[in-house]
Amino acid sequence: MPGKFCVSLTFAKDNPDKATVAFVVANAAVASDKETVVFLSTEAVRLAVNGYADDVAEEGFAPLRELMASFAAAGGKIYVCSPCFKRRKLDDTQLVAGAVIVGGAKLVEFLGESCPGVSY
Repeated sequence: MPGKFCVSLTFAKDNPDKATVAFVVANAAVASDKETVVFLSTEAVRLAVNGYADDVAEEGFAPLRELMASFAAAGGKIYVCSPCFKRRKLDDTQLVAGAVIVGGAKLVEFLGESCPGVSY
């Protein structure tokens, strides 16, 4: 079922359940042949830094670092909000696989017309 899908995530270690479920849904979308983007904003931008998600594991789910790696390996893209990332003074040389720092215009371009999505 071709098409696009967007998962918007604003949480990281401050709500590991939402962060985990967001990547479970993103993996399901990319596995369904959807061109899939996870948009990280506010606190979720921390997930884009290598090592940050290594200790996040919710009962009943694969560890978050594995979900993120599987998503990237399947061709999923992780868009990281540029102003949010800069505000937190994070290291842009340490991004996880599949992550790219973008401005809002890039997200709007991806969404275009008829792009379903969910937010966590």
